[in-house]
Amino acid sequence: MLGHVTTSTPPAGHRITEVDVFSATPLLGNALAVIHDADDLSDAQMAAIARWTNLSETTFLCQPTDPAADYRVRIFTTGGELPFAGHPTLGSAHAWLEAGGVPHTPDRIIQECGAGLVPVRRGELLAFAAPPLRRSGPVSEELRAQVLRVNGLDPADVVDMAWVDNGPGWIGVELTSAAAVLAVVPDAAAYDGLKVTLLGRYAADVAAARGIDVEVRAFYADGRDFEEDPVTGSANAGLAQWLIGAGRLPRRYAAGQGRVRQRDGRLYVEADDDQVWIGGDVTTLVRGLLDL
Repeated sequence: MLGHVTTSTPPAGHRITEVDVFSATPLLGNALAVIHDADDLSDAQMAAIARWTNLSETTFLCQPTDPAADYRVRIFTTGGELPFAGHPTLGSAHAWLEAGGVPHTPDRIIQECGAGLVPVRRGELLAFAAPPLRRSGPVSEELRAQVLRVNGLDPADVVDMAWVDNGPGWIGVELTSAAAVLAVVPDAAAYDGLKVTLLGRYAADVAAARGIDVEVRAFYADGRDFEEDPVTGSANAGLAQWLIGAGRLPRRYAAGQGRVRQRDGRLYVEADDDQVWIGGDVTTLVRGLLDL
């Protein structure tokens, strides 16, 4: 009797990985969906997938166009595409490596994105090099007044305010303390396209007990909805470049973010001779196929 040979057909669809970024404990960081081998997807499909996942960002891994890059990533929010974002950078690098990606240089991944080439350092933790600020320096008096108003800030609690825009469009605000950051209650209805990130320092004894030196929050309105981001790599990168450069933060510190959102994000900042690095844990929580 002749044997019957069966063949299996590879499953259709794109591999999808969902990761938790900036927390060693699952579900306490910032979620990211990563779509692999996405070169065949149109801009409209990418935007639709990002709206469907309904996460702060969804990324799409593609073949690089620059020979120096290991891969190219496109980063979409529910409202459109970003040239750069922080937790999508670490999450995408983690997912690419886990899927078998081999970088040109063993200890460094080069990501191509709308902001150019972004190095990601491999070590105990992944860490991305903060891209150059697209806009820096003081904000106008009119904008400063608006930022104070929509965040309910007492001017006496504000140490300084400046542009820290590395792609998303952040305005940075340094407050007098971490407690002042945690006390902010923004007026969501009045945000009107603003993207504001707040930072305040903990007292030394509290910092030692909690293992973090500063508390950060980040608010934005993308034209559709107001959000407080759970943990924000790009905002922390911009704040670090501004405040380390101004001598108001040390060259190495840990930032916490997400307490008000019932998260426990941890970002590890380190400045070397010519670069600011933003590192953190990444954990894969979901692996599957996106069948379109």
